[in-house]
Amino acid sequence: MNEGHVIEINGPVVQALLPGIANGEQVRVGELNLTGEVIGLNGDRALVQVYETTEMLRPGDPVIPLGHPFSVELGPGLLGGIFDGIQRPLQELMEASGDHIPRGLEVDNLDRTRKWGFTPNPDLRAGSEIGGGAILGTVQETEALEHRILVPPEMSGELLELAPAGDYDLSDTIARVHTPLSGIRELGLSHRWPVRQPRPYRQRNDSVEPLLTGQRILDTFFPLLKGGKGAIPGPFGAGKTMLQQQIARWADADVVIYVGCGERGNELVDILESFPKLTDPYSGRSLMERTLLVANTSNMPVVAREASIYVGVTLAEYYRDQGFDVVMVADSTSRWAEALREVAGRLGQMPVEEGYPAYLGSRLAAFYERAGRIRTLGGDSGSVTLIGAVSPPGGDFSEPVTNHTKDIIQTFWALSKELADARHYPAISWSESFSGAVEEAASWWHEKVNDAWAERRAEALALLAHAEELSRIVNLVGAEALSPAQRWAVEMAGAVREGLLQQSALDEVDSFCSPEKQFLLLDLMMQVHEQGLELIRQGVPFSVLAGLPLMSQLRRLKNQFGNQQLDQLRTQGEEFRKQLQKVRETYREQSQ
Repeated sequence: MNEGHVIEINGPVVQALLPGIANGEQVRVGELNLTGEVIGLNGDRALVQVYETTEMLRPGDPVIPLGHPFSVELGPGLLGGIFDGIQRPLQELMEASGDHIPRGLEVDNLDRTRKWGFTPNPDLRAGSEIGGGAILGTVQETEALEHRILVPPEMSGELLELAPAGDYDLSDTIARVHTPLSGIRELGLSHRWPVRQPRPYRQRNDSVEPLLTGQRILDTFFPLLKGGKGAIPGPFGAGKTMLQQQIARWADADVVIYVGCGERGNELVDILESFPKLTDPYSGRSLMERTLLVANTSNMPVVAREASIYVGVTLAEYYRDQGFDVVMVADSTSRWAEALREVAGRLGQMPVEEGYPAYLGSRLAAFYERAGRIRTLGGDSGSVTLIGAVSPPGGDFSEPVTNHTKDIIQTFWALSKELADARHYPAISWSESFSGAVEEAASWWHEKVNDAWAERRAEALALLAHAEELSRIVNLVGAEALSPAQRWAVEMAGAVREGLLQQSALDEVDSFCSPEKQFLLLDLMMQVHEQGLELIRQGVPFSVLAGLPLMSQLRRLKNQFGNQQLDQLRTQGEEFRKQLQKVRETYREQSQ
């Protein structure tokens, strides 16, 4: 296709004369070959959003179509990498240019010189009929993950040749396929895929399994399923970054993808520096061996924020199609929505709530719809779990991005500034958060842990809600206005908050809590609550119960016993029951 030229420049949006161009096609703009994408057509004129700053670009500068949609390269070598919003590896960019990355700089998305040890699929041979998603063979991408080389989803045909076991780089041909439409196609270890087009799959998978993070307030109180959609809204300083790191570190997923979308540079630098130092608790090796980072800070071009979300979810779908469980954390969808708002304003589109375009809700829904637990084209089971952080201005959850997100997702982990100021972490509000996956998660908990899970969880949430109402009365007229049973409810709710909901990410014992330990702690606290109420009904003074040693011990159990010390935890529960029985016997003797 012949190249066109720039007609008009409006910030990151460029109007160009490009006869015959397709909507969504990737282009190179100007003498610096800036990366861009066609987002609108009007006859021979095309609207192009440019993913790098357009300073010094002039009318008349060339625009070169590349003949394919904006896409990413998918293959071995992605894990452990740190990419910018258009999949350029940041380490290679800095090695080529220093700390300041010039515009238009091109480096390979993946290392093309590295040799990979390829093992062909023993079930395939010349003459086999293969379809999209079939596994041609494997390479060991990292110590933690075996990378499966896939036939591109849109391709099917007769396998003419499959390379023998050996070392190959990304430029080598490992298979030749005769396709009905395009003849003989040569396949390598990698292929490209348009980021805005969801990768196809065979069908949705109805099996249910919660995404375990080791964080009690998430797993026990507001569970998220594998393949589910979750959100973490919260104001600045409420602990979003630490919570996301905990999820990335402890989630029982094969691959974790973290997308920094428009957050402050110093915050993202902290993540880029800390993640490579983290140890994977499951393998004992570097966490980066199963992690991939996409970094796009607030001082980078605004439309690159919009692209980075789609780059991240496409990478997640690629590993899902290999049969892996993937967690993608997007930080934050608010900055992504702000990029949509800016581009919409430059295009002259009619704004609605707070200046956002009318299609904000549909774009958010389309993004979250790419989550799911599925049966792949190759017949395996895989999942993509999407967790979007939301940064509402001033912590206002009624603003448009948070409102639309709340309507779309299944699990809502609302962060509270008040809890964060009180040094209660994770600062997740149990009154504003919700999960629509409780019934599904309950079947797993009942089968794997204990069939009383749903009942105990409901009792604990009811206790917390009741204590919150009583606290308002205490603030108005004092604790003396409460009955002994009400004062006991407030006391036990405090024990639940401190001993169950609070969890330090820096505590070696309590940073991760197994499902079995989570239930034991919850069950033990509810037992103490019930037995205490019974004693109060029998006339035992509240002050006697509140002064028992077990009340302080309850708050420390989480730090005293690790995940392998469940028998000791049960023994401690027996000690608590003995303390309460002793109170019962003592009071009975006194009353006689």
